[in-house]
Amino acid sequence: MATVFQWSGKAPTGEIKSGEIVAATKEEVMSRLRQQNIIPTAISEKQKKALFSGLSLGGGRVNDKDIVVFTRQFSTMIDAGLPLVQALDILSTQVENKTFARVLGEIKVDVEGGSTFADSLKKHPKVFSELYVNMVAAGEAGGILDTILNRLANYIEKAMKLKKKVKGALVYPAVVTTIAVLVIAVIMVFVVPTFSKMFANFGATLPVPTLIVLGISQFVAGVGGLIVLGAVIVVIIAIIQFRKTEKGKYVIDRIMLKLPIFGILLLKVAVAKFTRTLGTLISSGVPILDGLDITAKTAGNKVIERSVIRLRAAVSEGKTIAEPLMQEKVFPPMVNHMIAVGEATGALDAMMSKIADFYDDEVDNAVNTLTSMMEPMLMVFLGGAVGFIVVAMYLPIFKLITIIK
Repeated sequence: MATVFQWSGKAPTGEIKSGEIVAATKEEVMSRLRQQNIIPTAISEKQKKALFSGLSLGGGRVNDKDIVVFTRQFSTMIDAGLPLVQALDILSTQVENKTFARVLGEIKVDVEGGSTFADSLKKHPKVFSELYVNMVAAGEAGGILDTILNRLANYIEKAMKLKKKVKGALVYPAVVTTIAVLVIAVIMVFVVPTFSKMFANFGATLPVPTLIVLGISQFVAGVGGLIVLGAVIVVIIAIIQFRKTEKGKYVIDRIMLKLPIFGILLLKVAVAKFTRTLGTLISSGVPILDGLDITAKTAGNKVIERSVIRLRAAVSEGKTIAEPLMQEKVFPPMVNHMIAVGEATGALDAMMSKIADFYDDEVDNAVNTLTSMMEPMLMVFLGGAVGFIVVAMYLPIFKLITIIK
């Protein structure tokens, strides 16, 4: 476990220096100081309270937006010729998120101690993904870290937009449907029973629609409603628990991909994510097998993940990407053919980027179409249900007025 150590020591010039280093042991601190030609005179463990002060002050978790802003600024500084440590020092003091500021401070200390930037990032897997670390490692090895950071920022921004579109497509109908069900439930539980008491004194036979609504109201307001509610809760909990297992994730993801409307949308999202991730990694100099491994882990869908793992195994045996991908029959044929063309022309990364851009637009169109379809359908459902209840409740009253006349 990492600990903050305070140190003081003598530099080659004879000057006494001091500072802090995040390390696992005192021996590691001494080793890092010697690498900097500093003779340590005192090393002591700082109170752990200081290490976690960012968390205790409510810094919150590091989100994608924090990573994008940091990556853009860091890329600009590196491109301008600022040393790595100085750039990290500046950004760690400017970041508003205290948790992220603490992480950047630890990375700066590690880089000062002689670690590469990628190795320093690897120590914080909850903040920097494997994709991020591998691309930075490729950038450092190729001397194009600023270019790689720009690509990373673009990739994360596009991934954020894609996630936002999908959330909008799934959340909107869910919210409207929930409100519609709640409105109908309130009417059935609180409004309809009032009419039921009034109709009990009529002594006449009630119309069929009225009897249907009264029967449903009695069921919902009574023990039947509690049974249904309990059953729904049990089913939801069971699905959540099943989803936590490896088999459950695969089964549910497979079902989701086969849904009539949402399945097509989710497949387009998967295609866009797969092609953009792999294309970005290949163009950044990450080896193809490592790229496929990272792409599988970040797929977000177990069906796609298993398909990419099998694809990686085939590529490791010397096959092209397109051939085994066609055999998987997960992605549309157009995607397979475009990847085959990209491999044949030696421009696979560029072709992957074009496919990703195309499917980003397809997702956008699918979300707009889905929203435009769901709005009138939900309104018709809510209006029809409420209208039927109102008419059913007033039919006996109209009948009574006719008899009185």
